Amino acid sequence: MAQAQSRPQYDAVVAQNVMVPMRDGVKLACDIYFPARNGQPLPGPLPVVLERTPYNKSDPDRRERHGVFYAQRGYVAVLQDCRGCFASEGELFFLAQEPADGYDTLLWLVRQPWCNGKIGTFGTSYMAWVQMALATQRPPGLACMLPNMGGWNAWTSSVRHNGAFELRFMAWAFWHASINQNKALKRHPWIDDALAKADFREWLQHLPLRPGLSPLALVPPYERWLFALYTQGDYNDFWKQPGLAIEEYLDAFADVPVYLSGGWYDSYTRATLEAYQALSRSKKGPIKVIIGPWTHGDRTLEVSYAGDVDLGPDSALPSHEEFRLRWFDRWLKGIPNGVEEEPPVKIFVMGGGSGVKTGEGRLFHGGRWRSEQEWPLARTRYTPFYFHPGGLLSPRKPDVERACTTYRFDPRDPVPTIGGNFSSLDYLKPPPPGVDLRLIPGVLRREPITPAGGFDQRTGPQFYGCKPPYLPLAARPDVLVFQTPPLETDVEITGPITARLWFSSTAVDTDVTVKLIDVYPPSASYPEGYALLLTDTILRCRWRNGKAGPGELLRPGEIYELSIPLYPTSNLFKAGHRIRVDISSSNFPRFDVNPNTGDPLGQERRWAVAENTLWHDAQRPSHIVLPVIPA
Repeated sequence: MAQAQSRPQYDAVVAQNVMVPMRDGVKLACDIYFPARNGQPLPGPLPVVLERTPYNKSDPDRRERHGVFYAQRGYVAVLQDCRGCFASEGELFFLAQEPADGYDTLLWLVRQPWCNGKIGTFGTSYMAWVQMALATQRPPGLACMLPNMGGWNAWTSSVRHNGAFELRFMAWAFWHASINQNKALKRHPWIDDALAKADFREWLQHLPLRPGLSPLALVPPYERWLFALYTQGDYNDFWKQPGLAIEEYLDAFADVPVYLSGGWYDSYTRATLEAYQALSRSKKGPIKVIIGPWTHGDRTLEVSYAGDVDLGPDSALPSHEEFRLRWFDRWLKGIPNGVEEEPPVKIFVMGGGSGVKTGEGRLFHGGRWRSEQEWPLARTRYTPFYFHPGGLLSPRKPDVERACTTYRFDPRDPVPTIGGNFSSLDYLKPPPPGVDLRLIPGVLRREPITPAGGFDQRTGPQFYGCKPPYLPLAARPDVLVFQTPPLETDVEITGPITARLWFSSTAVDTDVTVKLIDVYPPSASYPEGYALLLTDTILRCRWRNGKAGPGELLRPGEIYELSIPLYPTSNLFKAGHRIRVDISSSNFPRFDVNPNTGDPLGQERRWAVAENTLWHDAQRPSHIVLPVIPA
């Protein structure tokens, strides 16, 4: 019989700002939480859980949920500020230093008398990245991992996205530089004031940034790493570092139990499932993955909505902490709770709900959990749905001799971002007059520039860059819409998705965006229907060959066959709904806008209008390949 999980039975005492030396002499600050009785730490050695964070190890919420929580249950919990963040020394260079710093931290931990040599890592987003990064170094003591919503390759689908730049990382540089109270970074008190006044929403209207000419010039380490990410488009040695390209170091990756978690509306959906595929093929693990209908975050796993859609109460985890604790109990304490015997893949299949508007004003989309033995699912029928003249989407291949649709893409009027898979695209609210910035936790100042998750593809005041009269995106002449007739039966789509397009442009470089949408029929709740975004993607055409070689400009007028991966998803399209695909060339501010000139990244000063053409005839049958799951 499986034993119960560890329960709170101890007090917690903390040693604050313990400075741990790295190989280059820089010291990183740790808060160490010990299980205790009567104010005295338990005699060791004990298992250790570690979270390395750039978001302040001493944040009150982190202290309680990630420090005290585990100490009360018999673990030593170590929370560490990453290099250049808050109480740690050194300079932050986004992700690059994390493999070595992670290794050195574990090396120090296993030498402490209170550590029994078994260390588990956990954390979300950047804190998931750092776990994967240190695992490429096979550090001593690493016994298990719980990366929630983190990266696998920063070039393909995280920092850059098929060549385009995800502007959330520029936003991250602005707001993180402001909340980071590292003394070496903020040598003068007026730096805080200047950064607090920098509204990133305004800077979005004046891209590209110029070195030395934005508020980031006040914090040179941030400016250096941002421009490295922003201006390097080729998949070169910079992007192949172990901190940014985990997949390049698969052979060296530590073979330990790993439980990955992610969400269908997370910014790392593709990365999470690619990591699962690679690790499950090459490691004993065990390797497991759970994907819910969630947006990015730690607490989002405990809510039942994503953007404007409600997925039902069963979609939420009762407790993210208890979920992680079960994994730690099995691999750090040896409690036979049976977690390793469960199916390796657990997914939430979205859809099937009534479509009514809930009391909270959201579309009830519904869904259900399902366990699987592999990813992608072995029973998948990869089915092409072809684009036809007049906007039809059908499994039938087009038979016309010549057909195409041309649209005009003006970079000065980009298609606005209406939901989707992104995170950290935030700005900071200005502090109240006279209030010390250091007294306000950064999380209380952050506000989304535009919301993530599932939304009707209709403009509105809550979305950045939208203006009255707030029409559907489908009304724009630069958005091509292809959709099926109303479905006669339910259709489940679960797995990776690829668009294969024949495409030409009058420009030497341009972008292509693709969206997959579940179209609800008109109803009393939504008289005009509801076009629910499920997943999307972008391709910067000069990187149409992916990671192979440098970017290559287009020859205007030449037709190219493009293969563009979307983020995977899982959705049940109900009978009466339509499957829809939208094609365009921008999605702002989720992605930077291509000026169509072919100029070096981040250095453009010119803009050009492109006439972009999608071909969809018998010889050039543009289509999207959908992973259909048999009923």
